[in-house]
Amino acid sequence: MKYAFMSFSTPDLTLDGMLTLAQDLGYSAIEPRSVSKHAHGVEPEAGEEQRGIIRRSAEASGIDICCIATSCRYADPGTVAANVEDTHRFIDLAGDIGTKRLRIFGGKLGEGVSRAAAIDGVAGALRAVASHAEERDVVLCLETHDDWCDPAHVAAVLRKVDHTHIAVNWDILHPVRTAGYTMIDAYEALKPWLRHVHFHDSRSIDGELVMVPVGTGICNHRDAVALLQNHGYDEYLSGEWINWEPFETHLPRELATMKSYENN
Repeated sequence: MKYAFMSFSTPDLTLDGMLTLAQDLGYSAIEPRSVSKHAHGVEPEAGEEQRGIIRRSAEASGIDICCIATSCRYADPGTVAANVEDTHRFIDLAGDIGTKRLRIFGGKLGEGVSRAAAIDGVAGALRAVASHAEERDVVLCLETHDDWCDPAHVAAVLRKVDHTHIAVNWDILHPVRTAGYTMIDAYEALKPWLRHVHFHDSRSIDGELVMVPVGTGICNHRDAVALLQNHGYDEYLSGEWINWEPFETHLPRELATMKSYENN
């Protein structure tokens, strides 16, 4: 299995700092979160020269920039046009730096928008950018997140789009935490389109949902790893830890835990 970490763990590290840290800890890749004031510089505003530097730095390090995590979202008719425009910009950024995936969101449903209309709207927005993604060899990965934690809703969008460059980012926690799915049921709903995975864990402490180490929360990561291995999944599992412990604490520990689940 191949593991990455998102820049939420290291918001103050430069790109070179993230790449070096990944090398030192045994991660195969990093996932920059864009438009979040992180220090990595992987942003749509980066010019041609900077994009070349980013690409060469990653290639020289042997660490992949496996995905750019964006905020692009499409379910609200009032903002979808601007988000489609942003998506085109991110597709070109990814293509220029050699990144194969973009994380995207369905987003909150607009006021008065039904689920059926939202599925049609998100699918239409993704069809509008799919050819560009294919031209730049970039796959857009719709995350099980926000109003799209239910894998059935995500699967409905993917069936409507029916394009090889529109896929799924399975955040393995959210369908369990929010939609009441078992790990295997979520996997079965999404497996035809899996191209990226996010992992992290949480549980309720004194009535508050808090982030906890993998293996101590509500999410069965051992089952997730087994399902992915049996599936022959050869893409990345990327750890997402927002405003949590110092990265020196959690990055090595969480990687070791995930690796301990392999082939068990």
